Amino acid sequence: MGLFDVITGGKGLRNPKRIRHQGKRLSEILEAHKNHFRGEAGGKRADLREADLRMADLRHANLTGAILEGAKLEGADLKQAKLTHANLSGARLRGADLRNTDMTEADLHGADLSEAQASGVEFFRCDLSNADFRRANLRNANFRSANIKGAQFAGADMGVTILRETNLEEVDLSGVDLTTTLLPKGYTRPVKPDTTHQS
Repeated sequence: MGLFDVITGGKGLRNPKRIRHQGKRLSEILEAHKNHFRGEAGGKRADLREADLRMADLRHANLTGAILEGAKLEGADLKQAKLTHANLSGARLRGADLRNTDMTEADLHGADLSEAQASGVEFFRCDLSNADFRRANLRNANFRSANIKGAQFAGADMGVTILRETNLEEVDLSGVDLTTTLLPKGYTRPVKPDTTHQS
């Protein structure tokens, strides 16, 4: 039995109505956040710091500007969610489904996105410093102007990934096929030292 079967009792995704954080239903927190975002009565910014949202069904959720610092989101379904300007620093998103989410200018420094399904994600101007993207699917993701200093991409799928206008210093791209990746102008991949002739 895998981790997610243990979390969900083998029942798949968790409904926001069945998840509670600090005494409130997640569905109520999301509704209040939507009202906050629209400037309507009863609105309150979602504070989901350290929340246990593993395997949560958050498809199409509007979490613009939400606080998700350190949240546990392993295996969560966030397809087409709006996470612009959200604080996800240190969040655990291992194996999460983030396909086509908008994370423009979100803070994901130190976040774990290993093995995440993140194709088509908008990471424009995100803080992704020291983030873990190992073995993640990042096809067609946009990293333009993002801060990825210290990020790890070993073994990730970066086909047609946009890395233009992105500083690749101190970034681990080991084992990544960059043939179709849109790299910064003038970028040359570091050459590994030839050890074959050393005695």
